[in-house]
Amino acid sequence: MSLTIRILSFAALLSAIPATKAAGPLDKVAVYSGTWNLKAEHFATPYSKASKEATTIKNDCWRSGNYFACNQFVDGDSKALLIFTYNAKDDTYTSYPIPQGGGKAGSGKLLIKGDVWTFPWEDEADGKPVYFQVVNVFTSPGTIEYRQEFSTDNVHWTLMAKGTETKDTK
Repeated sequence: MSLTIRILSFAALLSAIPATKAAGPLDKVAVYSGTWNLKAEHFATPYSKASKEATTIKNDCWRSGNYFACNQFVDGDSKALLIFTYNAKDDTYTSYPIPQGGGKAGSGKLLIKGDVWTFPWEDEADGKPVYFQVVNVFTSPGTIEYRQEFSTDNVHWTLMAKGTETKDTK
């Protein structure tokens, strides 16, 4: 679950391109490129264990046509290829993390509303739906305050993790 949490939170490392650059919706994810430093605190919940984390993420990214892709390195090791697409009909992004080593690719939605980027997904526990989300609030183009939450009713949310991601400007 730790790698899944990282991939999901990093899918949210996406921020608006500065207003001086005219770009299409898919170009917003270009800020994902580069090196990011993550500091997080995970809390004890039915779906997470209490811990602290400090991780360096390097995203080697490029755009080709209607795709934006990143080879994601976590603490120096290539972990996943992330591919992003955009659907203009419903103003949503889809991310496809492909794990290194031939594991099964996943997919998830990314909803962008100004400086708030939300990556929601749903799972099942004891035959009932459980909702999860990573909510990223961009306090600057290179700083993200994020939280990961779960809910059994998709209304009331319980905090699983919170942290800060800062882009390395070196």
